Amino acid sequence: MRFDLLSTIPAVFESWRNASILARGQAAGAIDIRVHDLRDWATDRHRTLDDYPFGGGAGMVLKAEPLCRAVAAVSASGAGQPEVLLLCPQGQPFTQAVAHELAAQPWLVLLCGRYEGVDERVRELVVTRELSLGDFVLTGGEVAAMAVVEAVARLVPGVLGDAASAADESFSEPLLEYPQYTRPAEYAGAAVPGELLSGHHERVRLWRRMEQLRRTLDRRPDLVARWQLTAEDRRLLARVI
Repeated sequence: MRFDLLSTIPAVFESWRNASILARGQAAGAIDIRVHDLRDWATDRHRTLDDYPFGGGAGMVLKAEPLCRAVAAVSASGAGQPEVLLLCPQGQPFTQAVAHELAAQPWLVLLCGRYEGVDERVRELVVTRELSLGDFVLTGGEVAAMAVVEAVARLVPGVLGDAASAADESFSEPLLEYPQYTRPAEYAGAAVPGELLSGHHERVRLWRRMEQLRRTLDRRPDLVARWQLTAEDRRLLARVI
């Protein structure tokens, strides 16, 4: 799967994309992460990307011409047409479900907004989808782009060492992940639950499922409406409530 990131400050991506899971995924050929400087498509000697907003107001706006030219050039560099994502506060909330949708695409172009935003014609002409990490404002779209790439890339076969890791994590279904423990079995007076030390696979499975239900009910009750409870889940919930 290919990712192209377009940014006014591309240097922020360098150490991130060449470390840990992303580096291993690229080395294995499962993903391809490319970074582009939007200033390469500016036309003046100062490599200007922004200008004052029509109608007045504070801040600067990213210009349509260089951004559209950048997306067109990157889109022409491969086979087919990529999904072009704009990272901005106005976008669709990014969720695990959206990450799964995007992981089914062969190619994503991520356009990082900055300043007071982008000229509206960028949305109209080249953007296919807008995404937001939440109801807050960042200085630019770079942090959001990194979050999207990481969430999507780990769903691509061959990126994670254990494919089951992605399936077991929070939000792979509308439940939070169960608590995790490692050695030692006791630390500072706090012991690992006995079910996890029992060696009994069914006891471990039931304990983990019950803890998922308990933790979701306690911490994210808004997810309750999305549950598709099995008969087993209902029995476990009766022990939790």
